[in-house]
Amino acid sequence: MGAYILKRLALTVPILVGLSIVVFAMMALIPGDPATAILGAYATPENVERLNRQLGLDRPLVAQYFTWAGNLLQGDMGRSFALNRPVADEVFERFGATLVLAGAALVLASALGLLAGIISAVRQFGWTDRALTLLVLVGVSTPSFWLGLLLIMLFAVELRWLPASGMFAIYGGGDLPDLLAHLAMPAVTLAVVAAGVIARLTRTAMLEVLRQDCISTARAKGVAERRVIYVHAFKAALVSVIPLIGVQAGFVLGGAVYVETVFQWPGVGRMLVDAIARRDLLLVQGGVLVVAAFYVLFNLLADVAQTLVDPRLR
Repeated sequence: MGAYILKRLALTVPILVGLSIVVFAMMALIPGDPATAILGAYATPENVERLNRQLGLDRPLVAQYFTWAGNLLQGDMGRSFALNRPVADEVFERFGATLVLAGAALVLASALGLLAGIISAVRQFGWTDRALTLLVLVGVSTPSFWLGLLLIMLFAVELRWLPASGMFAIYGGGDLPDLLAHLAMPAVTLAVVAAGVIARLTRTAMLEVLRQDCISTARAKGVAERRVIYVHAFKAALVSVIPLIGVQAGFVLGGAVYVETVFQWPGVGRMLVDAIARRDLLLVQGGVLVVAAFYVLFNLLADVAQTLVDPRLR
């Protein structure tokens, strides 16, 4: 098992190198001059040329990449042009809020998706199966930002049950109930699509397992139906679902960009939107790279969990 984990960790190295190249290239392809955006009204040709020289933006892109990558290996992501603070400090300060939102959304999506998939498979072709299939289709097809706006209009504006934005109340609050109240709508918004995807695969995996001879044997031996479904069948189906949950963990991290903007959640997603508007390239590169690295990490954890659940993979 230890050798398998080391092998998977070694395979992530070229992936992270490739991600760094893609992130740097994407930022280089964004139209416009960063120096002009930074200087604003003071963007005279002389000032732009001087700032480009100070930031190293007048050098070839290959040289800029190797300088940036070399600093990354030393733990230095550079300094934000607009905020005038280290990129690493800003990114990791914001990343905690994103992890809270993404973690809550992933737990909610996994619980709802697995439960819906199991019920839908057990009640195949029944009205429950049809209703859940319709809900899953609607959930997967609904844009997150649009759903977020609908939830704000209903629960914050009309009913006034939940706060519309932020992570904590401006005055007072700051405790766990306050956090949960602010977290409810963003987490649900982010979880809907992931829950639908997990439910569809869980249903398919459960149907395949329920047709196997081992399930028929368990029923013939008089094992309780609930135990057959939730212990024997679900455990076998979970092997196929775990990798998808790892993929959805990356999805909710990426989807947080839209949801955090809608709900003004103070995480990395909102930071990236503001940094792109300001053409703060180093901050954008650092934020995207950290999110991508955690996406790779979540997939690694999912692979390890799948190996622990299924002895055949070991």
